Amino acid sequence: MPNVSALWKVRPGRRIKLADWPTEERGGMDKDAARARIEKAVEEISSWQYRLYSENRRALLIVLQAMDAGGKDGVIRRVMSALNPQGCRVTSFKAPSAVELAHDFLWRVHAATPAKGEIGIFNRSHYEDVLIARVRNLAPKAVWKKRYRQINDFERLLSENGVAILKFYLHISKEEQRERLQERLRDPTKHWKADPADLEERRLWDDYRAAYEDAIERCGTPWAPWHIIPADRKWYRDFAVSEIILETLRRMRPQFPPPKADIAKLVVE
Repeated sequence: MPNVSALWKVRPGRRIKLADWPTEERGGMDKDAARARIEKAVEEISSWQYRLYSENRRALLIVLQAMDAGGKDGVIRRVMSALNPQGCRVTSFKAPSAVELAHDFLWRVHAATPAKGEIGIFNRSHYEDVLIARVRNLAPKAVWKKRYRQINDFERLLSENGVAILKFYLHISKEEQRERLQERLRDPTKHWKADPADLEERRLWDDYRAAYEDAIERCGTPWAPWHIIPADRKWYRDFAVSEIILETLRRMRPQFPPPKADIAKLVVE
């Protein structure tokens, strides 16, 4: 099987038209085969997390972005299921508070980045400040246009200080989004997810797509690459994300630190 990261990684400087990227993919597998691969990948990711935590020198930041109902929560639930909460933190970025608005837009984001030894997961992220802020006119164009450069500088700072960065755009079709939003209305166990605001956001699909294209194109860098993941099939989405995270941890290859004392001379009485 080809390197999954290479299949979906966006080459820095590439012009992005999301219509050119598939939303549906099987990868030569069926659902059962993919789930078996996910289970093995998650187990190994857990093992590498243990090493990363014990090494305590570097960190991994995973950024998840998508249209509404794109599957961010599903990825966190399935792919990150075996991670030790002691070394993993999930942050969901909602509308900023009054205190957060009194600072620059990256202030709250920097505070949530993973510490040494940790895996941090952003469910939405600093990219909302060039997505919803742009589409909903929450900031003047002169302000949000500067943020692409500021984001690149911020991510370079993290990278140069030992934080590996993976950014995933979970790419669903408008038809698949409609089905998932409709499912929230059909299934009583999902009624709590139904939000009239999602239907309003859906009407701005083309505006959000253009904003995502610019964000991916302008903020895809060697130190913080984007991956555009076909996400109409949830099982392939989870497979691709788990494989890319695993590939990254294998490259990082965190190691156990040396013992603090001569083990041969220690005696447990």
